[in-house]
Amino acid sequence: MQCEICGVEIIGSPRKVVVEGTELNVCGSCSHYGKASQGWTPVPRKVAPVAVTPKPKPGIRKTKRRSFDDMDDEIVSDYSKIIREARETKGWTLEELGLNIKEKAALIRKIERSEIKPEDNLRKKLERSLEIKLTERVSHDTMEHGTGFQGTTLGDIVKIKRK
Repeated sequence: MQCEICGVEIIGSPRKVVVEGTELNVCGSCSHYGKASQGWTPVPRKVAPVAVTPKPKPGIRKTKRRSFDDMDDEIVSDYSKIIREARETKGWTLEELGLNIKEKAALIRKIERSEIKPEDNLRKKLERSLEIKLTERVSHDTMEHGTGFQGTTLGDIVKIKRK
């Protein structure tokens, strides 16, 4: 039999020790790495409960999430200026606004510098707290691809060589 720590062939009977909760058969020189085993004791394991999904009640329908096709609101381009002006009008510091909407002042600072755009849940908190509107209706006509673009395209620059 081999030592389960160093791999040396064990002459005689192996010693049973517990190393970090595991019972090992080891040689005499490796036995000091663990505690002498008093007998086998099972290690309790936590069993995660199986979640039971509730069955829907008859007559009650789930509400559907809004799909991307249904979204007509888009955040305004000067959102940072609107947020900063509304905060200053109320006389709040970044920290006071952060406490009011339960967000960090550093996050609000980044939004006011236009480093990041606020996500929907944060945008709603800001709108409620500062009494402002940060979204605007966008018609589907302006969102179509390729409308109104008059700049230089790749085809204007590249010369195609024919063989």
